[in-house]
Amino acid sequence: MIGFLKGKLVLKAPPFLVLEVNGVGYEVEAPMTTFYALPAVNEEILLYTHLAIREDAHILYGFSTERDRLLFRTLVKVNGVGAKLALIILSGLSVEQFQQCIQDNDVPSLVRLPGIGKKTAERLIIEMRDRLSAIGDVKMSSVHDVASNQIASNPKQEATSALIALGYKPQDASRMIQSVSKDDALTCEEIIRYALQGVVR
Repeated sequence: MIGFLKGKLVLKAPPFLVLEVNGVGYEVEAPMTTFYALPAVNEEILLYTHLAIREDAHILYGFSTERDRLLFRTLVKVNGVGAKLALIILSGLSVEQFQQCIQDNDVPSLVRLPGIGKKTAERLIIEMRDRLSAIGDVKMSSVHDVASNQIASNPKQEATSALIALGYKPQDASRMIQSVSKDDALTCEEIIRYALQGVVR
């Protein structure tokens, strides 16, 4: 099992990134909460990882904190919640926001995330309530506190593609991106963050 990777960030294309470790490029799938914490390309980072082995692929998931990884691992144990849906949850809500939703029985906030219906939201609340204490005990240890200053060649288009990859319908993704500020200085990660915040709130 690969516990973590430490190396140079080579590519950011949400929800994927490539990390070079000793000459080997690892393709990692990560939630947007991890992308928000990433530095600029060519900077060194450390990601906590989870390796999922399937018949047709080995998929490596990366997280900026141990707490995010633990929530991911806990979510995929819930009946009806796979890795993709767990990433969507972690992209739309921070660990703290998710914990608050569970504690408040906040079904509407969970249902606003793509792929989560009322029954799934209710199941999450029931099954996750007893597991939240373990997640809260993990010390928050951010990989990098420096935000990326890199301007993507077409950040709005990349942000739209990222939302579609996270499970949003193309027309919904486009509408969400268009509702974000027209400021051309925003990075892809910033646009996605504001778009997701607009949906969740």
